[in-house]
Amino acid sequence: MKRILAAATVALASLPVLAEGYQINTLSARQLGMGHAGTAMKLGAESMFFNPAGLGFSDKTLDLSGSVTGIKAVAEAKVDGVKYTTENDLSTPLAVNAAFKIYDNLQAGIAFYTPYGSAINWTNNWPGAVLSQKVNLTAYTIQPTVAWRITPKLSVGLGMMLTWGKVDLNKALVSGTTFDAVVGAQGIPSNLGHTPAASINLTGTSQVALGANIGVMYDINDQWTVGANFRTEMTMKVKAGEAKVSYANDIAKGVLEKSLGLIHEANFKAQMPCPYVLDLGVAYRPIKPLTLAFDVQYTGWNAYKELNVHFPDNLSSFNQDIPKHYRNAWCFHLGAQYALTHRFDLRAGLMIDTTPVNKNYYNPETPGMTKIEPTVGFSFRPIERLSIDLAFMYIAGLGEDNARCAYEDLLMKSLGMPYEKEFKADYNVHAFAPSIGISYSF
Repeated sequence: MKRILAAATVALASLPVLAEGYQINTLSARQLGMGHAGTAMKLGAESMFFNPAGLGFSDKTLDLSGSVTGIKAVAEAKVDGVKYTTENDLSTPLAVNAAFKIYDNLQAGIAFYTPYGSAINWTNNWPGAVLSQKVNLTAYTIQPTVAWRITPKLSVGLGMMLTWGKVDLNKALVSGTTFDAVVGAQGIPSNLGHTPAASINLTGTSQVALGANIGVMYDINDQWTVGANFRTEMTMKVKAGEAKVSYANDIAKGVLEKSLGLIHEANFKAQMPCPYVLDLGVAYRPIKPLTLAFDVQYTGWNAYKELNVHFPDNLSSFNQDIPKHYRNAWCFHLGAQYALTHRFDLRAGLMIDTTPVNKNYYNPETPGMTKIEPTVGFSFRPIERLSIDLAFMYIAGLGEDNARCAYEDLLMKSLGMPYEKEFKADYNVHAFAPSIGISYSF
């Protein structure tokens, strides 16, 4: 059954820190209320993520802010007419920013945020367990930044991104239905059903990857501002991930442990790109209390053509190059802010986030699909220098029908039987995302 081990490396296909194109768009409670637009807005310390050039327009000696969002997502998959639903925990992406004045036209700061991440739990007992059971992926970025207002109307900014990630992933190696059929034919009773006979847990931390966040912002006049922001591509590398194999019961362990034991002891290396992101934005102030903003975001997911997973030299025959074939994707942000009083601002917005996922290579580890995301929010300033920001976003997936993903049935392959299979399902997802932030400046 050595071929079980060779094919088992396919289980690592879900390793990426970025998952199914999941990009975090909840890194400011204030801007979330405006559809997370901000490329052409002067946001003080929070500009370090949206457009570092915006920091150059700040007149604050010190500006501190922080936001956290709770995302409760529910994904559904319909397989052969039966609906399966995830049991997800709450995800909490966050951002913390601190900026200070060096000269009147020169600002610097540092930001910490989670640019990518995903958490999904399909549970063990569903027919797609051979592709995904449970995933928890998070990427972290520390970004020191400097911004220079070259003229009263023009500013540029540069941030250095130091990014690393963590993965904790579970998926089946041998399906329960296949195991039942094979051992049943040998007179061994087994009734696992959709419960996997053997599963693998993969954990790992990537090395720090370096990138740049570059921006420019220009005031056309008192009413119109334009901005552009570019975050460079990075490569995330896991040099020594750890794999652990578990079994449904003693029968499964007795049959499978001899062939899967090497995977249990093996380390692995993997790498994949973090795509570049280009943002273009415009802000318009038709009257003093009202600001309208529109951003268009283009993400270079086409860089994610395949996932490469390599083992030590003595296990190099098990190396895998898994095709992904993502495509570049657009995200559109529209927002409005109205200063109702000196202490109270109202906001509303909308995001349209298109999917980069290829329908013929669709994996349920994080079901990617085009999403419509309306938002609302407000800010309250109990004192002049302190702002409390609240926002809420609803995420509505447009669904993906007849999505498919090819895979190999490892047990059937080891027995010399037809093993190439295809998993098909209709997917949908929705989520609730309340956010809270606080900022203080002087």
